[in-house]
Amino acid sequence: MNTTDDTTTPLRAPGVDARRWPDVARVPARGPRVPVARALVSHAARRAGIRLHAGQGEPAEAGPPVLCVRDADAFHRRLAVGGLIGFGESYMAGEWDSPELVRLLTVLAQGYEDLVPRPLRPLRHLTLPRRRPSSDRNTRSGARRHISHHYDLSNDLFATFLDPTMTYSSALFDDGEERAAHTLARAQRRKIDRLLDGAGVTDGTDLLEIGTGWGELAVRAARRGARVTTVTLSTEQRDLARERVAAAGLADRVDVELRDYRDLVGTYDAVVSVEMVEAVGERYWPVYFAGLDRLVRPGGRVGLQSITMEHGLMRASRTSYTWMHKYIFPGGLIPSVTAIEEQLRDRTRLRVADRLAFGADYADTLRLWRQNFEDAAEHVADLGFDDTFRRMWSFYLAYCEAGFRAGMIDVEQLVLERSR
Repeated sequence: MNTTDDTTTPLRAPGVDARRWPDVARVPARGPRVPVARALVSHAARRAGIRLHAGQGEPAEAGPPVLCVRDADAFHRRLAVGGLIGFGESYMAGEWDSPELVRLLTVLAQGYEDLVPRPLRPLRHLTLPRRRPSSDRNTRSGARRHISHHYDLSNDLFATFLDPTMTYSSALFDDGEERAAHTLARAQRRKIDRLLDGAGVTDGTDLLEIGTGWGELAVRAARRGARVTTVTLSTEQRDLARERVAAAGLADRVDVELRDYRDLVGTYDAVVSVEMVEAVGERYWPVYFAGLDRLVRPGGRVGLQSITMEHGLMRASRTSYTWMHKYIFPGGLIPSVTAIEEQLRDRTRLRVADRLAFGADYADTLRLWRQNFEDAAEHVADLGFDDTFRRMWSFYLAYCEAGFRAGMIDVEQLVLERSR
């Protein structure tokens, strides 16, 4: 608990490294917005059917989802000053919790538009994210910095929760297949193979992959007989992908390069890009999609997998700076299918030939990742990641799973054809 009774001054969150997590360690001073935040929380809980549980004890298991507020003063201060960013930072600091975090976040996501009472809606901006800073732009240097922020944390960290394919995107489960840890690798390979099939990748195909990951797609394409060039901005991913390609005996068929997509030249029979467009940023979508068109030969195909959101929601959130931007994916924006189609129409000769949406599969993929991550807590600590990081990462995975379960976001595979 906090160690001072002076509620007009900032406080320190106990157990949080202030050098590593300055905004989590610092609890804002009490101000006039705190009573408003408290009223909003109470109203939203009633409206959404959420139980509020105060103190350190554990709530009864049965019933509606529960939000356990461990430090009410700090929790409401953060909400009052930081809105939804403060909500996430409060979780990182251990000031609130839930025995069913995904269920709680799903209910909040489903009812978000109606959670603020009508008399207080003029104050709704208190809960909304701030406008993005200029440092969030994906210039060449900004993109390198943003990719490194997430993907260069540690290959060993990602190995704690990913399956043996080291695939960090949605799996595609078969109808009737058990959605469990032992089927995840098979579902990931199914996803990759479907995208390669759609892009027409066969023996002799000259293939470009934008966004290497840790190399599983490149390996599977090369095993089909394709010649693969794959690019990434993550040095950690490049190094491990090269090791995996060499271990598969495919170094003569796969080139793994550290390169920005904007610097690519040449043409290819097919181009694939899996969940990379979300990191491009709206300002650079024209360059990205025009690049896809420029890099694929006439008659060729592009296989694109992207997380998507409804177009109106995307437009409403496009300039917002959220907890996810601050801590997980700086510079990102999830596109809508409408926005993708507009870019294709205005910037390219590419047209959508096939679509598949499978958001429920992503929810289950995230559930399995989070279970693996939390089961590996001791190993994650041994890798040098503290309790605040582990709470942040669990919240991130739960937050994303809730988004898919609530239907706020989806994931799609799009096959694009380049006219002759």
